[in-house]
Amino acid sequence: MMPVLVIVGGFLGAGKTTLLLTASRMLNSRGLRTAVITNDQGSELVDTRFASASQTRAAEIAGGCFCCRYSEFLLAAERLLEFGPDVIFAEPVGSCLGLARMVRALLGGRFHLAPLTVLVDPERARELLAPGADPHLAYLFRNQLAEADLVCSTKSDLASDAVPGLEVAHRLSGRTGEGVAAWLDDVLSWRGETGRNPLDIDYGRYAEAEAALGWLNWQATVQLKEAASPAGVVGPFLESIDTGLERAGAAIAHVKVFCQAPTGWVKASICRNGEEPDVDGDLTASPSLRHDLVLNVRALAAPEVLREEAEKAASELPGKVTVTHCEAFRPGPPTPPEFAS
Repeated sequence: MMPVLVIVGGFLGAGKTTLLLTASRMLNSRGLRTAVITNDQGSELVDTRFASASQTRAAEIAGGCFCCRYSEFLLAAERLLEFGPDVIFAEPVGSCLGLARMVRALLGGRFHLAPLTVLVDPERARELLAPGADPHLAYLFRNQLAEADLVCSTKSDLASDAVPGLEVAHRLSGRTGEGVAAWLDDVLSWRGETGRNPLDIDYGRYAEAEAALGWLNWQATVQLKEAASPAGVVGPFLESIDTGLERAGAAIAHVKVFCQAPTGWVKASICRNGEEPDVDGDLTASPSLRHDLVLNVRALAAPEVLREEAEKAASELPGKVTVTHCEAFRPGPPTPPEFAS
């Protein structure tokens, strides 16, 4: 049987990765094989490290969204077929538009297409649907909703998911698993039309909206003077990044940190300034002198500001920090995808 391809979109910080890894574990418990394709405007992704550390087969598309890297997406999906997955989850970059057209282009190929699901963080939805919302971020958010086959609210374990004027098909929590099994049953047995809401995208407006955000993908190795646990490294580092961005007037869209040590790993993320971090991994991992850090920042600020705050936070770590990768940029203009008519 053809594997099911489940594309799950949603704005930055909607909880896509956490949900998909929870869904993967559920399907694995049913005896099904799963894989995930991650995506970003740059390389060195926390999400890819997170998936691999969670024992999920992962592929990565960097340098642009799925739609603008359609050939690379197909190649990655084809390579995953060698693994024999029953279900492939695909998580596009959180600013991506045009997924409905991509879904339609994939019809009749080597995959059974699930409905295009778009995840919504209720708190973010209330912010971006409000009259005073940032126009660029609101443009991306509203268009993501418009092209969805299914809209699902996430983080139902944290707060009320009621958003005035927004109807959702499922209430989900990747953290607790609430609603995930019902959503999986829905998308895996889907027999309706997929990609039924293709957008007529103004690529100039789309480019302007994406470029409002600064992006930072940063990686370093840390050799501490005294051993510390991954959680003991991630906590102060993320707090320093958050404090610095707040001081610089940079509104956070998403900040993610992944720390790998020989003794274990921890991933922590925030979706707005001053927020309590969402944490995964082994909080009881033993102390270690060596740690590998990956940092992804998306914020309303110049890329130089993001780089400076990462450097300041790294300088506060009690040891030698060797930066192995650093990209600070605004996304270039998205190009009409190859499958556009």
